[in-house]
Amino acid sequence: MPDHASRWMLGLCTGILVAVALHLAEAVLAPVAFALFAIALAWPVQRAMQSRAPQLVALLAAVLVTLVVLVLLALAIGWGFGRVARWVIANAAQLQALYAAKLDWLEARGIGAAAALAGEFDMRQLVRIAQAVILQLQGVLGFLGLTLVFVILGLLEVAVAGRQLARLGRHSAAAAGVLRALTRTAARLRAYMLVRTVMSIATGIAVWGFARLMGLELAAEWGVIAFVLNYIPFIGPLLAILFPTFFAALQFGSWQAALTVFVVLQAIQFLSGSTLEPRLAGARLALSPFMVLVAVFLGALLWGIPGAFIGVPALILALALCQEFPGSRWVAELLSGRVPAEGAPPPG
Repeated sequence: MPDHASRWMLGLCTGILVAVALHLAEAVLAPVAFALFAIALAWPVQRAMQSRAPQLVALLAAVLVTLVVLVLLALAIGWGFGRVARWVIANAAQLQALYAAKLDWLEARGIGAAAALAGEFDMRQLVRIAQAVILQLQGVLGFLGLTLVFVILGLLEVAVAGRQLARLGRHSAAAAGVLRALTRTAARLRAYMLVRTVMSIATGIAVWGFARLMGLELAAEWGVIAFVLNYIPFIGPLLAILFPTFFAALQFGSWQAALTVFVVLQAIQFLSGSTLEPRLAGARLALSPFMVLVAVFLGALLWGIPGAFIGVPALILALALCQEFPGSRWVAELLSGRVPAEGAPPPG
């Protein structure tokens, strides 16, 4: 028993040290993680091209596709959040007057919290937040540039690495298991991103249509923001609801309008994330919702928003690796989110 407890404590300490190291090395490891994710998605393009064209041409085609996708995603993020931030800065005086009027309304009804609210918050803080958002968006270009360098180098070596693992797999069961896990993970990641992209587009269109119907300013921007944030499970849809709700309260000056925006956007996100997406994903991408939430928040704790995005792909890889080895297969079964068949024997 003491040995068993010591192993658990050693594993816990190792996990904490690894998490600290990942956090401290974010500037390098986050682009590497995104590059590996992009390589898993872009490799089929390169492999298909290599059967029809020289390797260099196939590599250029895969890099070009990756570059276009990354640039479009960066432009969508920058345009949506940047436009909202600039709108807040341009209308700061109007928003401050609206905020003061609401505080006066509370004071007139004897609500003593108004003075405390006035002391704790003013619209200048919101303007500073908007300016910080614009500055953060400028760092996206550097992040994408470094990621693209890793993608190019990785696509040059992915075929060689695959052949090396296949060669090692003939003599090592562990290497063969790792190769199978990586192959299966790449296929699952492509399916995952396809489903996420379809649902993100549908969600963005629905949010844009409702915002237009509601008369909410920056309707197109809210649609783009909902499209981008929908790639981050749980956190993204929540932010895509809260941002327009707060904005509606500022624009209309009415809690009824803000409540309407909140309820309708919540219904859109629920229909997308809890009804349609599981049907499209099917059992092949079944994951425990609890573990998805843990992966998203753990990734956000380590690397912020990029970590929240990469958390679920990392979980898919971890479960694929666990499934390949008898000693950890029960972990993959437990966290897969699949309901075992009646009377099915336990794994392993």
